Amino acid sequence: MALALTRNRRKRLSMTSLIDVIFLLLLFFMLTSTFSKFTEIELTAATPGASGAADRDRLFLSLEEKRLLLNGRVVPLADLAAALPQQPQDTKPLVLISLSADASAQRLVDILTQLRRLNLSAQVLE
Repeated sequence: MALALTRNRRKRLSMTSLIDVIFLLLLFFMLTSTFSKFTEIELTAATPGASGAADRDRLFLSLEEKRLLLNGRVVPLADLAAALPQQPQDTKPLVLISLSADASAQRLVDILTQLRRLNLSAQVLE
């Protein structure tokens, strides 16, 4: 009695369905993700020599890693608007920003955004 051995042939795996699934996942993540809105912040570096704003009041803002100093006083970033002296609209002070070596770029951007909301111009000291 001879047994006939039959080999089970493997079917080739179709890549079409795999590509369809990958495309659907890609489409899903593209449509459900939120895209960040990048805004431009104007950054003015201080230059040596005469300043065009010589007659304006100046505020000195020192940015460190953990704290923010406004004219030598520690001020939380959330209270920066309240800590700034109230000025008439036509005589807004110039804010000079000094950065320490350990200050992060994100903190600088947060401060510049806050100053822009208050319509204050700022110069970053080198």
